[in-house]
Amino acid sequence: MSAPGENLRINPDRLWDSLMEMAKIGPGVAGGNNRQTLTDADAEGRALFQSWCEAAGMSMGVDSMGNMFAMRPGQDPDALPVYMGSHLDTQPTGGKFDGVLGVLGALEAVRSMNDLGIKTKHPIVVTNWTNEEGTRFAPAMLASGVFAGVHTQDWAYGKTDAEGKSFGDELKRIGWVGDETVGARKMHAMFELHIEQGPILEAEGKDIGVVTHGQGLSWTQVTITGKDSHTGSTPMPMRKNAGLGMARVLELVDEIAWSHAPDAVGAAGHIDVYPNSRNVIPGKVVFTVDFRSPDLSVIEDMEKRLRVGAQKICDDVGLGVEFEKTGGFDPVAFDPTCVSAVRSAAERLGYSHRDIISGAGHDACWINQVAPTAMIMCPCVDGLSHNEAEDISKEWAAAGTDVLFHAALETAKIVS
Repeated sequence: MSAPGENLRINPDRLWDSLMEMAKIGPGVAGGNNRQTLTDADAEGRALFQSWCEAAGMSMGVDSMGNMFAMRPGQDPDALPVYMGSHLDTQPTGGKFDGVLGVLGALEAVRSMNDLGIKTKHPIVVTNWTNEEGTRFAPAMLASGVFAGVHTQDWAYGKTDAEGKSFGDELKRIGWVGDETVGARKMHAMFELHIEQGPILEAEGKDIGVVTHGQGLSWTQVTITGKDSHTGSTPMPMRKNAGLGMARVLELVDEIAWSHAPDAVGAAGHIDVYPNSRNVIPGKVVFTVDFRSPDLSVIEDMEKRLRVGAQKICDDVGLGVEFEKTGGFDPVAFDPTCVSAVRSAAERLGYSHRDIISGAGHDACWINQVAPTAMIMCPCVDGLSHNEAEDISKEWAAAGTDVLFHAALETAKIVS
């Protein structure tokens, strides 16, 4: 099959208008969005997306995790569909593009196929995956994880938010429990367009990131115990300062990550100090170390060095320490054929590009376990994401969607 012609492009103004229209639903307090999963705002965003899909001639299917699948028929009734999509839910202080670009970019690709009278052998499906962010109901990528068989639906339904409301009850409340069995759908391939959420593409002046791998992740919760005591009247030699132990362990975490440069990273993002009083030496600290690398052996090395090194640090100053692995997933290598389709699309369209490793988790990381999958990234301003100030340009959005359009068409096979 010949590749799609380089003159085939999406409608950038229509794409941008759709992004801005969706951003009106669940507005944030500082120009972004708060459209958390399974809220009334999420339900409103889903309804708008469904209306747009139906206006584009697609039929909507929904599974029992609330995943939405809008299908454009193909010419071969026996051919498996090519999927495109991402997620519409946001962080509490989220931007207008994280996830949303991948869903509405896929919708725009279908709209452009309609405009141009393009027919494909394989059906095309545009997907909105439920609860990618994992903010309200942990963990992230929850519904795509159930789809891929990583989690059970009962387990997912039982997850609760900060108010004790369950995922299953809230999905039912907003009216988005579908009748399809999760994971029953079979895919020919899936492509996910996403903003980079990092600074590399913008810094290097690249239009497109060809995502070859997804970083693996390891979360280890570390609890260091000492003794609460008065900061003024406890002599230095007699202190058991859990905060001091944490400071030295965090220095170790940074050193371990640097030792595996340039692709490994590490830090502690969640830290609790007890009793957290100005004039009390901390008697206990609990923090979670987040290590990431595209190489599983590197993650395993970092985990081991953390445990050995932190144990020695705490032993040396008379502190107790405990470790608990609280989350993680192995690195992802995306499908070479799908990755090649993305790269060739960028080249055919004349967009500057580079191979890139995704530092964040995405639905594509789970779907890659059950179907050939690849990702496309576009730059975002200053690499900022999970922040209401997250921003991209109309040109970046159009370039990423053009590449998605071409990669999907090449995979779904244009028929005359």
